[in-house]
Amino acid sequence: MEPRTLILSSSMQPQSIATWQQSVVLLWQGKGEALESYEATVSSPSITFQIPAVLRLHKAFSTHKSGVKFSRINVYTRDGFRCCYDGKRYAAQDLTYDHVIARSRGGKTTFANVVSACKPCNSRKGSRTPAEAGMRMHFKPHTPKTLPLGQPLLLSLDRAPDLWLPYLGLMQAEVARRA
Repeated sequence: MEPRTLILSSSMQPQSIATWQQSVVLLWQGKGEALESYEATVSSPSITFQIPAVLRLHKAFSTHKSGVKFSRINVYTRDGFRCCYDGKRYAAQDLTYDHVIARSRGGKTTFANVVSACKPCNSRKGSRTPAEAGMRMHFKPHTPKTLPLGQPLLLSLDRAPDLWLPYLGLMQAEVARRA
């Protein structure tokens, strides 16, 4: 398996996962610094780099210039990875999103009509409204103006390199719980 690099923002928040080639280019361009490196190296005739495992970008970059884009992960982030119907927190793979007014009834796929829901609650609600299904909503859907800069990465923690764990913050506690 090819080594991957965890990319951190200038404020040390996980931003993305890059190929080792992309991370070496960022390093060579002076756009970031390697905080952790793999033992493997890559060389050209004039320079040799250790492949970065964790790379911190030097400059902050602006996000959401034209508003928050609708996406599954942005709905989960807005809702704090909680099911709207039972109020409990879940891992991303245990959530789905639910149309408050079902698409079959003319509901739109927008922030104002979509909430995070665990799979059992979403199945129980079906194409009914929450009131028709006898389900209480713990929060109302809304269009966010911004989201936290350090959005959660969708990654399987059991496959994350050990060098990444100190930089994944709260997710490290999740690894300890699963062990």
